[in-house]
Amino acid sequence: MNIQQLPIGFMDSGVGGISVLREAVKLLPNEKFIYYGDSQNAPYGIKTDVQIRKLTFNAVEVLRQKPVKAIVIACNTATSVAINDLRIRYQDMPIIGIEPAVKPAIKISHNQKILIMATPMTLKREKFFNLVERYADADQVLPLACPGLVELIEQGQINGAKVQKFLNDLLKPYLQEKISVVVLGCTHYPFIKKALQEILPQTTAVIDGSLGTVNQLRNQLQEKNLLNNSESQGTVEIINSKADERLIMLSKKLLAMQ
Repeated sequence: MNIQQLPIGFMDSGVGGISVLREAVKLLPNEKFIYYGDSQNAPYGIKTDVQIRKLTFNAVEVLRQKPVKAIVIACNTATSVAINDLRIRYQDMPIIGIEPAVKPAIKISHNQKILIMATPMTLKREKFFNLVERYADADQVLPLACPGLVELIEQGQINGAKVQKFLNDLLKPYLQEKISVVVLGCTHYPFIKKALQEILPQTTAVIDGSLGTVNQLRNQLQEKNLLNNSESQGTVEIINSKADERLIMLSKKLLAMQ
């Protein structure tokens, strides 16, 4: 098998990165993908840097053993903690990360407030502060840590009364702020986008960084002559660190969501 025909690896702390994989399948329909969800250790967003870095490197090694031709770190927390170290260690292949979509949010915010929902660890990182400083005024951005939300989504709860109550309680203090854009700064969160939109004003945009990440993936594959030029339909293999078939079924269900 030549290198162009090798799969692209995706990793996340659980099922959340499926939201990024979903965009990749649309944009690169002839590629093969392997998705590794580390649900055994989810969520990463409440762990220490040392723990996150170790878990991320372990996940990358699982994918490299397959082997794969590129790896997407489809986890904001893992990207913020480990992406630079990964690129130093693995210079033989593209390593693409994801970050909160602050720049696109600024473009559509009309100088109004932007709410960034993310894990506690993502919001604590210097990488996040630098991102905000580069593109936005500090008083324009409202960071909102969402402990517990990843765990709900890992259980397959993406709508219904429990999710609505959780989101209502979380957002209630911010609904008077005239927020123009909500940025979903964790790859799990796009799966509760519809539930969010039921709470937010209709004029509030809800965006995430998936498409930007997938465009970057395509560009790097193109630059390095790694695109699969086969006309055959691509495939998706899903594996998980937790031996629970329900997580594989949930991952497939989320992948099929429109």
